[in-house]
Amino acid sequence: MSRALAILFVPCVFFASCVRESVPSSDQIVNIGSHRLQMHREGKGAPTVVIDAGITDQLEKLRPLQERIAGVTRVITYNRAGYGQSEPGPVPRDCGREAEELKALLEKASIQGPYVLVGHSLGGLNMQVYASKYPADVAAMVLLDPPPLSFLLREEYGDLGAMAEKMTAEWQAIADSAAQSADAREKARSAFFGMIASEHREMFGESARLAAAISTFGDIPLVVMAAEKPNPAFGEAAGDFQKFWVAQSRALAGKSSNNRFILAEGASHYLYLDVPDLVVESILSVVHEVRGE
Repeated sequence: MSRALAILFVPCVFFASCVRESVPSSDQIVNIGSHRLQMHREGKGAPTVVIDAGITDQLEKLRPLQERIAGVTRVITYNRAGYGQSEPGPVPRDCGREAEELKALLEKASIQGPYVLVGHSLGGLNMQVYASKYPADVAAMVLLDPPPLSFLLREEYGDLGAMAEKMTAEWQAIADSAAQSADAREKARSAFFGMIASEHREMFGESARLAAAISTFGDIPLVVMAAEKPNPAFGEAAGDFQKFWVAQSRALAGKSSNNRFILAEGASHYLYLDVPDLVVESILSVVHEVRGE
């Protein structure tokens, strides 16, 4: 695997545990028509906060954040197609499809909007596209270190784009190899890697184009938080690339007339792990704003 890019987007890929043995009793399996998705709800009150994780990350990783937000309002986390106990879904896995599936999940589970959308990394791209497709459903949005669109569109830092292609190919190769096994766990592993390979491929393709086509989010409360800490895996280019990422995040915040940009000093890409208090405060600030408090 391309270690530098892995550290950039997916520092913690749990190859050995891409599927849980059983569904926790607190989780639901919701049939959205084409396949079933695993969802966890916690807390009470409105607006409902809906959190979408980064690529390879399952809802269990979000539980500490969810528990803290749930003390104030209802919070939904879920596993995208092929993650955890969610079934594999149709391909390609671009943000348009994943936004549609999230919409179906919330409707089938009778989760009333409008929602505060929270997305980390790839989840941040999904939430941008969701907000564009279903603006009436969105009360506010918090984006945690969303990847820079100029990079995803291959307009800048093309050498890293080549690394991304290699990573996608390696994940697809794992999926193809595991699919040949008769073992159920290997089959599940194949499904997981097939899903993330497609997500990663589309992140540098259709997903980036869909997000880049969004000119405005109107006046909804929008918080964009960027990591300040450069990734040492990029050597001499690390500092410049991080400044570029921060500048792209600051520009993204400008797509709403009611925005707040936050630079998380000393934090890496996993903001909700590095600066959890700041992330919780930022999410709850828009919850209170939506409530008029």
